[in-house]
Amino acid sequence: MASIQCHIVSAEEELFAGDVELIVAAGQLGDIGITASHAPLLTVLQPGSVKLVMKDSDDVFFYVSGGF
Repeated sequence: MASIQCHIVSAEEELFAGDVELIVAAGQLGDIGITASHAPLLTVLQPGSVKLVMKDSDDVFFYVSGGF
């Protein structure tokens, strides 16, 4: 599976930067999954977890209070 570049940032610093195969987050209308072949998308994120799936390592989780 192809990968995409992902950056998770706070107001103070960058928390994550790297290639991921899948991003799963809580969107305004429900959970969304984003892969490298996904159409361009800008959406509001609801408070909740963001799951990053990477090829050769364990999944990484972040909690966000919102964002886009």
